[in-house]
Amino acid sequence: MSIQADAIPDLPSQPQYARFARRLRGMFVDWVLALVLIFGGILIAASVGSEVVSRILAFVVVLILILYEPLLVSRTGGTLGHWYTNLRVVDDRTGGNLSLRTAFIRAGIKAVLGAYSFVIMMATRRNQTLHDLLTHSTVQIRDAAKARSSDFITERTELSSPTMPSRGRRVAIIFVYLVLTLLAYIAAFAIFVAIGAMSDACIDRDVCSATEKMLELIPGIVFLFVAAAWIGLGWRGRLFGARRAA
Repeated sequence: MSIQADAIPDLPSQPQYARFARRLRGMFVDWVLALVLIFGGILIAASVGSEVVSRILAFVVVLILILYEPLLVSRTGGTLGHWYTNLRVVDDRTGGNLSLRTAFIRAGIKAVLGAYSFVIMMATRRNQTLHDLLTHSTVQIRDAAKARSSDFITERTELSSPTMPSRGRRVAIIFVYLVLTLLAYIAAFAIFVAIGAMSDACIDRDVCSATEKMLELIPGIVFLFVAAAWIGLGWRGRLFGARRAA
């Protein structure tokens, strides 16, 4: 029995590495599932009213949260969030799934570093985070037939171009941009304090209102995204002072 050629989807000529926005959607799905699990456990424990049952439920919930990502990544190539967003975690050395040990290490690094692990993505050849690089893994499109061009990049070969500024120059320029951005962040916080948007209780004792917490959180998020952009653009020779030669 033969298979018709048009029944087989075209395979990509190059690996398709997931963009940050695609990965963020997958993480959001996993976060929602984690919250459902946590609050579901709390509701069950509250309704049962047994201290023993509550302890067992707490242990089971924590165990599931710890095992969730490493087990699914090593067994199926991704979490439910990865599957939902058509992504797969790939061992860069074998092209297959990560080992369970490596998947645990990867999940642990991601948990410790959090959002800071993602700031280098634009500066890497394969859109890798720090937890990807340290575990020799990449996040790729699972099914090319279902992907749009906006979902992925191919390998950034321009990083090895002879027209690229030296690594030392790129690092120096990135550092200057990061320092200037940090000074702007500090200045913004100082302005909030000067105009009375931040109370003494919030500054001295960390007793902050919801508005004050937002004023702390939003500039921090903006700083993180801007820092990631400087690192990515600078390493790719797109910042003034270290531009790639035409």
